[in-house]
Amino acid sequence: MTLAIVTGAARGIGFEIADRLARAGHRSVLVDLDPAVAEAAERLGGIGVAADIASDRGRASVLAALDDAGEPPAVLVNNAGVTRDSLIAKMTEDGFRFVTRVNLGAQYELISALAERIVDGGAIVNISSRAQLGNVGQFNYAVSKGGVVGLTRAMALSLAPRLRVNAVAPGFIATAMTDAMPEQVRQRIIDKVPLGRAGDPGDIAATVAWLADGAASAYVTGQVVYCCGGRSFG
Repeated sequence: MTLAIVTGAARGIGFEIADRLARAGHRSVLVDLDPAVAEAAERLGGIGVAADIASDRGRASVLAALDDAGEPPAVLVNNAGVTRDSLIAKMTEDGFRFVTRVNLGAQYELISALAERIVDGGAIVNISSRAQLGNVGQFNYAVSKGGVVGLTRAMALSLAPRLRVNAVAPGFIATAMTDAMPEQVRQRIIDKVPLGRAGDPGDIAATVAWLADGAASAYVTGQVVYCCGGRSFG
């Protein structure tokens, strides 16, 4: 059994990813700012780390958990992310900096801290978003997720041939957050999806698991896989 680190894993897409990797034979290290990550990790027989990965202290907690685990990781999934939606004209500097620091900066810092520890032939999967193509009202989020694409490609070149680095860009996914949206708003978005439905967190988890599998995707690196039901533009 090998070790897989998943951030933003207390619930939703992150938990589904950790669960899928656990079923594929990985012992999961679940990381989240929410203390509920301890219960999530217990459900999977993994290790829970309640930490803010955007801080030096939080990243040190992740490294300490790896030391306690007693084995190097084979997979890192950078899933943690936040939103502070706003139009450009109303965007505050704090709102812009906060979202880019967590969604982009923390991914870079965690990769930098962990890359040397990941086993040869290991995989890094970053979570971007279809929103990086541009979404009205999500200026900071789109910028941060577009940055993840650039980070992924740059890191893939930097860490090759020892590690593979790819990204998954989810589209509209059915989560607690999207379920809370007004029904007419949700339906307008779904009507634009060629496959005619919202995605499921399991759809993202399956895509991540494929990219993490060193046999199934051995010749894939530096790529962005859109898991969006066909709505990769427009």
